[in-house]
Parts: sequence; structure tokens; C-alpha cells
Amino acid sequence: MTRFLTATALTGAMLTATTAFAEPEKYVLDASHSQVLFSYDHLGYSTTWGMFAGFEGEIMFDQEAPANSSVSVSFPARSMFTGWEARFEHFMADDFFGADENETVAFTSTGIEVTGDDTANITGDLTMNGITKSVVLAAELTQTGNHPMENKPWAGFNATTTLLRSDFDMGMFTPAISDEVEVQISIEAMKAE
Repeated sequence: MTRFLTATALTGAMLTATTAFAEPEKYVLDASHSQVLFSYDHLGYSTTWGMFAGFEGEIMFDQEAPANSSVSVSFPARSMFTGWEARFEHFMADDFFGADENETVAFTSTGIEVTGDDTANITGDLTMNGITKSVVLAAELTQTGNHPMENKPWAGFNATTTLLRSDFDMGMFTPAISDEVEVQISIEAMKAE
């Protein structure tokens, strides 16, 4: 009986130690289900929308201690979809991105503040148009679990933020076209093999 209790106590202590020192697990983005939507006021007449896709990146995800997590993503500036070719070319011109084929937009987290059971503020460095600024994403964990078709661990996240075009040297036509750009992010990520 004493041996059993000792073994049980040791097993419990090992499990506690393993849990206490668990490392974040690597998740890679599912590019086919990850996108950034942005919107801005156009001359007071409409809200105009656009989208970026083609993400690459990873999330080091600690579900038990989310503040220990991190994220690093990038995507080509020319992956922008506007729904109108002339607007796309206008955005890629020197007035805005001035983006060549290799220009990327990148975000790397620098800190995570947990704000609720499934919410957090993710602070990070956003590099766009050759300029890096600190931004805060209001993020929400939408779901975790085994993907029903892929049969592997999966996670989904939504996030929002507001950017100023002028912070990234893209403030042309302000204030007629709003300096503020509302950003909505939705991503899926799969546990790395």
C-alpha cells in the first residue's frame, strides 16, 4: 500500500511538473482560411472594403497560459483584393504601397495581455510600406479541437484593430478619404507535424 501511495504521489508530481512547464505548441496558418479585411470611409459616400490573403506564419500557442503564446505572420502586399483592378493598381502605386512583387506586410507579436476566458490584447510590430509601428490587436479565440476533415488539432482566431494610413506614409487624400482604416482578421491554424 505504501509503495502504491508513493508511486501515485510521484506520478501526480510529475504530471504537475509537466503541466507547469508545458511549452507553447507550434501551429501553422491555414492560408486558405485566413484573411485580413480592411475598410475606410470614401469621401463620406461609402465604406470601401478590401482584403489581403496568402498568409504565411506560425503561432506558438499555449492554451493553458495564453500570455506565453506568440504569433508571427506575413503576406504579400500584392495579395490585396479590391474587386476593381484600377483600384488595386492605384493602391500599389507610389501614392500608397509602391509595392513590387516582393513587398510583404508582416506582424510579429511582442506581448500578449489576457483580457478574458477567450480574449486577449496582442501587441506587436506591424511592418508595412517599409515602416514598422507597434499596434494592438483585440483578439478572440473562436475554437480549438480536432478538425473534422483533417483529424488534427486546429485553432481559430478573430482580431480587430484600427490603423492610421498616415503612420505608414500612405495618408494621401486625407481627410477626404479617412486616415483611419478598420481592420478585421480571421485565421485558422493547424498544429505543426
